[in-house]
Amino acid sequence: QVRLVESGGGLVQAGGSLRLSCVASGLSFSLYGMGWFRQAPGKEREFVAAIGTSGSTTYIASFVEGRFAFSRDNGENAVYLQMNSLKPEDTAVYFCAASQTSRPGYNSREYDYWGQGTQVTVSS
Repeated sequence: QVRLVESGGGLVQAGGSLRLSCVASGLSFSLYGMGWFRQAPGKEREFVAAIGTSGSTTYIASFVEGRFAFSRDNGENAVYLQMNSLKPEDTAVYFCAASQTSRPGYNSREYDYWGQGTQVTVSS
């Protein structure tokens, strides 16, 4: 059974930082591209970042570029989303996702497995 478990969310003031983690089990992690998406209340889920199987290729949404960084540790079956200079509009539930595509992109349909999400709240 594939499981993706996110952690690291919480409440932070604007300008602060958080580091989200996602640990995967039940799959050959190094063969999966990974992604982060987010969903704010009343809004559709949106793409945040993606990373290829080796970690050398990343794809960051323009609205977080320069503030967020995506990395992976295949030895730990984990991916990380470092979020800096957080803004109130970053408030959302953040979801980790796994794709059988080696270099997945922004389309949620490319992803085969999803975590339950972790809440990030940024206060002004």
